[in-house]
Amino acid sequence: MASTRIVAQDAPYDETVAEAFSRFLPPGMAPLKLFRTQAHNPRVLQRMFAGSLLDQGSIDLRTRELVILRTCARCGSEYEWGVHVALFSKAAGLSEADVAATLDRHDGPNALPAPEALLLRAVDELHDTSTIADRLWRALEQHYSAAQIIELIALAGNYHAISFITNAARVDLGSFAPRFHS
Repeated sequence: MASTRIVAQDAPYDETVAEAFSRFLPPGMAPLKLFRTQAHNPRVLQRMFAGSLLDQGSIDLRTRELVILRTCARCGSEYEWGVHVALFSKAAGLSEADVAATLDRHDGPNALPAPEALLLRAVDELHDTSTIADRLWRALEQHYSAAQIIELIALAGNYHAISFITNAARVDLGSFAPRFHS
């Protein structure tokens, strides 16, 4: 990866940024490089935190992480993909094979149970066409409610935006997080 374009800020942080970190991050957790990069624009940082979909929503943790990992993989955001593998994959019950499936464009969906394979296909269609074809939509409706489908779409869109930031700003890869092919 080329050199970082926007260097992540270090403490001490602006009062607004410090307050946003204290509200969003668990006690004792250092802010990730993405957050410290976004700290250059406190408004964007706060809006990102406000729009976060990492809380308990209409989908379970495993479903959420499969969508995030596939979205980040398709967008080429090795930073964000690695952060989610490191911080959430175990709690989400994702095996190494499940995580690897999020990277594999052709065989990945075949490595997962049918409802989860649909998720990866939906992310792929959203990424490629900005929509979901009728046939796939009908298949999704067999496994997911309207509320869940809306959340899945919003989640993919949110992680496109995060991937844009990590990629364009060239956020330095975290040493604790795995790489696409580690």
